[in-house]
Amino acid sequence: MTQPAAIRRALPPGSSVPAPGAPGAPRMRFYLTTHKRHWIKLTDVPLFLKSEHFVNAATLYPALGPYAVDSGGFGELQHKGDWTRAPRQYVQDLRRIWECVGPYDWAAPQDWMCEEAIIEGGWFGGQYFVGTHLSVAEHQRRTVANFLELRSLAPDLRIAPVLQGREVEDYERCVELYDKAGIDLRAEPVVGLGSVCRLQSTKKGAAIVTAMAAHGFKLHGFGFKILGLERVGHLLASADSAAWSSHARYRPALPGHTHKNCANCLDYALKWRQRVINAIPTHRQTLLTDRSAA
Repeated sequence: MTQPAAIRRALPPGSSVPAPGAPGAPRMRFYLTTHKRHWIKLTDVPLFLKSEHFVNAATLYPALGPYAVDSGGFGELQHKGDWTRAPRQYVQDLRRIWECVGPYDWAAPQDWMCEEAIIEGGWFGGQYFVGTHLSVAEHQRRTVANFLELRSLAPDLRIAPVLQGREVEDYERCVELYDKAGIDLRAEPVVGLGSVCRLQSTKKGAAIVTAMAAHGFKLHGFGFKILGLERVGHLLASADSAAWSSHARYRPALPGHTHKNCANCLDYALKWRQRVINAIPTHRQTLLTDRSAA
């Protein structure tokens, strides 16, 4: 059972909630992604929350269980084509979250995704992207540079490096950029794998995950769902998904619920999360973290 937040914060970092892939944490940690920051006081399942949802909150609640922080980069680049929050401001936001909510497992940097929609811009899947109109190589350079700046500004905060690219060769070049900067990714508690959300269940996505896992990195898969977990879940140290919300949006509300649908419903999200875990082949279910693994 997850220890109370007060006890968790009194222990040395990582002692009660070991970083994904670290000794004592042999299972994958499956984070439930949500924009509802108050859920952190309602459930002890691992949560994945965007930093901006904490920024303007007058009150921040202590976390009952483990959680990680997303920088909100996809939305930032989709709508603005650039980062509008300075690294120093982001560090201040992360520090406030750490102090008020409790130590998080890790936080994402202000990385630059490499999907075609983000770079080229235009309409994709009914959504409009302004486009950065930069190269994949420039996105990678900016991703690594931001991580180095954040680590320099706040070496005490758990900010994770993220790999970006489109093809396997791109990701290998991104690894080289970190290596040239003196960052040993194998020694990092977690290494985010960006721009694979829409590729997770494809052969190309599997090839990217396999190639990066072969380096010995403790990978986090952003936005991984059932098909992706079935294919490469055994190669990941952790993953997150918000698919429950869109899943609920087109279905009737749960029995006894008065809202139109359960797209913002904790009960639905928890039931969906359990269905994801149950859908994974039995011999792989031990890879998925439940509350007792925290």
